[in-house]
Amino acid sequence: MKSIWRLASALFLPTAVAFAGSVSVSSPSSGSTVGSPAHFVASATSGAPITGMKIYVDGSSKYSTGSNKIDTYLSLASGSRFVVIKAWDSTGASFSSTRTINVSGTSSSSGGLTVSSPSNGATVSSPFHVVASQSGAKTIKVYVDSQEKYSADSSSIDASLSTSTGSRYVVVQSWDQYGNVKKVAMTVNVASSSSSSGDTTTTTGGKTTWNIDQMTGWQSCSDCAGIGGDGPVAPYGMKQFVGDPSMDGKSAEFWLGGDVPYSNALWWKQLGGQSAAKKFVYDLYFYIKDPEAAQSLEFDMNQSVDGRKYIFGTQCAIVRGKWEVWDTANVKWMDTGIPCYKPEAYKWHHLLLEFERTNDRKTRFVSVTLNGKKSYINKYYYSRSGGYSELNVAFQMDGNYQQKDYKVWLDKVHMTWW
Repeated sequence: MKSIWRLASALFLPTAVAFAGSVSVSSPSSGSTVGSPAHFVASATSGAPITGMKIYVDGSSKYSTGSNKIDTYLSLASGSRFVVIKAWDSTGASFSSTRTINVSGTSSSSGGLTVSSPSNGATVSSPFHVVASQSGAKTIKVYVDSQEKYSADSSSIDASLSTSTGSRYVVVQSWDQYGNVKKVAMTVNVASSSSSSGDTTTTTGGKTTWNIDQMTGWQSCSDCAGIGGDGPVAPYGMKQFVGDPSMDGKSAEFWLGGDVPYSNALWWKQLGGQSAAKKFVYDLYFYIKDPEAAQSLEFDMNQSVDGRKYIFGTQCAIVRGKWEVWDTANVKWMDTGIPCYKPEAYKWHHLLLEFERTNDRKTRFVSVTLNGKKSYINKYYYSRSGGYSELNVAFQMDGNYQQKDYKVWLDKVHMTWW
C-alpha cells in the first residue's frame, strides 16, 4: 500500500504575538433569533496564555472550558436572553463580549417526528447541528433546498451539515416499516462558517480541525504510494486556494499524470500526536471531472501511538465498484460489500468516514457516508508495530491501465477526534 510510517513528519511551531486580550464571537450574533439548543462559537486571544472561558446567560454560568475556544450547544428557555462570554488569561486578566439574543423555541414536531435542533427561523453557522428522533422510525433523512444531505437507517439522528450561507429550506423526513412518512419543514439562516483554516475547536463531541485543505505543510510522494511503498514515479501536483470549482472559495486541487500504468500519488497532512484519541470522523467534499481516468480514490487516516501503527485506509475502488478498507497487519485491501460506483462528474460529493482504535490494538472501520447515504462497515483488523507519535489525514489518487492525466478537488476537509 503505502509507507507513510517511514516518512519524517513536519514540525510546525506557533509564533507568539503579544496584543490586548479580546473575545471574538461568531455565533450567535447580537440581536439574532436562534433556536434551542443554541450554537455558541467563540475564541479568545491575549498576550498571555488563555486559561479558561465561560458563557453566562442572564447572569447564570452555563458553560466553561479550559480552552481558548468555544464550540458548543446550550438549551435555553424561550424569550430574550442576555449573554456574556468571558475569558481569562494566565495573568488573571479577564475580558468579555456581550449580546442580547432572542430564543424562539425548543423544538419542532409533526406526528411524533421531533426536531430539537435547529428551530424554525434560527440563525446558524455552517456546519449546523441537526438533531431529530421518531419512535418506530426505520429511516430519517435531511434535505436542504430539496437536496438530500443526510440519511440514516435509525430512529434518531445527530448530524452536522455543511451548507453555503443564506436562507436555507430544511426538511427532516422519517419513514416507518410500513412506509408511513412524517415530515418537519423549516427555514434557517446560515450566517457563516464557524471556523477558519487549521483552527482546532473543542466541543462536547471532541476536537475538530477545520479546513485542512487550506493548511500549509502538506507532504507528498509518488513511489511511496505504490505496492510495498516502492511503486513507479509519476508526475503529480497540488494547488491550494482554488476558486473554481470550490464550495467555500478555497478548494485544493490534486493532479496525477505520467505514462506508466497504475502509477499513484499520495498527499498527507500531519495533525500532531493526539495519542489519547481513539474515535475519529474524517469529513470532506470531493469533485472530479474525469472519473473514467481513476482506478481508485483513497481517503486515509493514520495514527501511531504506543509503538503501534494504525492505518485507516479506505478507498472507492471505482474499477471494481466497491468500498475497500485496509488490513494493516496483513497488508492488503479487504472488500466491505458496500458498493462505490463511478462518481458523477462535475459534482461535489460529500464523504464522511468514521473510525475507531480499539483497546485490543485493532483498527475498526465503523461506517462510510456518501452524499447522505450511510452504510455500516463494522470491520476490525490488527495494527502493526512501528511508527512515531502522529495523527494525519491523507488522500491518494490511483491511475488506471491508461494512466490518463486527471484532477480531483477537495474542499471543507475536517477531522474530528475524541
